[in-house]
Order: sequence, then structure tokens, then C-alpha cells
Amino acid sequence: MTCAVYGFPEQAEASLRLARSLGAAHFMVEVHSFPDGESLVRVDTSPDTALLYRSLDHPNAKMIEVLLAAAALRDNGAARVIFIVPYLAYMRQDAAFRAGEAVSQRVIGKLLAGSFDALLTLDPHLHRTRSLATVMPDIAAVALSAAPALGEAIDESDDPLLVGPDGEARQWVERIADRKRLEFVLGRKLRVGDREVRLDISDAERARGRKAIVVDDLISTGATLKVAARLLLQAGASSVEVLATHCLASAADLEALRAAGVDRIRATDSVPGAVGILPIAAVLADAIRKQGWCL
Repeated sequence: MTCAVYGFPEQAEASLRLARSLGAAHFMVEVHSFPDGESLVRVDTSPDTALLYRSLDHPNAKMIEVLLAAAALRDNGAARVIFIVPYLAYMRQDAAFRAGEAVSQRVIGKLLAGSFDALLTLDPHLHRTRSLATVMPDIAAVALSAAPALGEAIDESDDPLLVGPDGEARQWVERIADRKRLEFVLGRKLRVGDREVRLDISDAERARGRKAIVVDDLISTGATLKVAARLLLQAGASSVEVLATHCLASAADLEALRAAGVDRIRATDSVPGAVGILPIAAVLADAIRKQGWCL
């Protein structure tokens, strides 16, 4: 069964790395924007299986083009269209917390499941939802963990202290700590607003004289990480670094993190940006092969 990877301009290098890891052909999706903001999408000849690669950071502008590309691939002969979406947006709103709110996880999950035969993503930002299969029960929806890739970026000879800023980060920090035989601590977080959080790291004193590496799935505004860095430095950490799966932070937010005392910020290349230096192509390719999507 033939397969090919189709990428969008803003992630051309990342989609090309995936195609090379798979030994598959690589094509670019052509996108033309009209003056009124509408998009025209065109694809080349489709193989049996088309792997459409695009992260959904800034999702409102990208989603329509993804759906148009999926339709164009089918119209052009693809028997299967699979969405490779390293960063999957709209997963955090899994319930209506106030009357009248849309449950975006349910809406976007249904929309994507109706357009694709399968979906592969990395560390979706799920809260109370147990698995991605619950969001998209009608298709093969696979969620990978970036913990192995993040762990490879850590030099355990420095004996750093790993820090999860809250309980949700436990799945990443504990897995890395076990594999690297490192200590870790967890914080407790209370979010006051989009850019204001309260954080307590009760075992922060274990960072005294050591490098502290804060591990999380997502850097959004950096608000949580700034508070964590301050607490760890106050506790005597020799330095503070940040390691994350996805980095959505703006240049200004990243600069504010550095100003707060964070020496180094690293993330995977799931989202294009200044800190996306940890390639995930091999992780994605292995999962695609295991699923039998590209042989």
C-alpha cells in the first residue's frame, strides 16, 4: 500500500522529516488566500493513503484549510486520509463550566472524525477526558507521549531535580524520572486567570545547589513556569530549565520567562517556533508503522 506525506508551508521541514523517516513521498499543500480571507487549497495526485501533516496552533485560521485539504485528497483518489496533527487544539474544554458555553472538545472531535479515517497526535491537552478515543470513537485516534523524546534531552550525569508544576504533569515527569533514575517533585497549582496562577512546591528545598528542570506538556503564556522558576530559585536551585512537549508561547512570553530566571527553554518541533529543537519525526514514524498506515 502506497502512502505519502502532505505538508503545509509553515511546517514544511517537519513534514519532510516525517516523510524521510517513513521512506515516503512528500508533497506540499498549495494554499492561496483571497482578499476576503477565504482559502483555496490544492493537492497533487493522491496515493492510497495520504498522511496530512499540520499542527493546530492558531487553529481558527488553519482548521478550514485542513478540512479542505482532506476533501481534496479524497476527491483526487486517496482511499484513506489520516491526520498527523502533532499539536491538537480545542481539547481542554471538555465540559460547559457556565451555562451557554460550547464544549469545544466534543465539537472539534466530531468535526475531525467526520473528515479523517484516523488521527495521530502528541500529548493532547486532556483534563478529565480519559483518552482521545473517547473524543473520537468512530475513528482510530492515537495519542502518543513525548516523554521518551523529552527524556533523551536530559543529561542525567548532572543529577538534576525534575519538577512537575502540578499533578497533571506527573505522567511526564515520573516516566522520565524512572527511566533516568532521577528525583522529582510535584507542585500544586491554582489557576486564577489566563496569566495568573498560584503555585506551591512543598519539596522545593530539594533543589538547593542543583539544576532544576521543570517538565510540562504545554508552554502557553508561561505564567505557571515563571512562578515555578521563582520558587525554585528562592529555594536555592543553581539554575532552572524548562522542557515541554508543545511551546505556544509568544516571543514576549519567552523573554519574560528568561527574565524570571529560566536559563534554557526547550520543546519538541510539534509547533513551529524558536524553541522547537527536539524533532519528533522518528516517534511519529514508529507509531504510523505500528498502526499499519504506511508500509
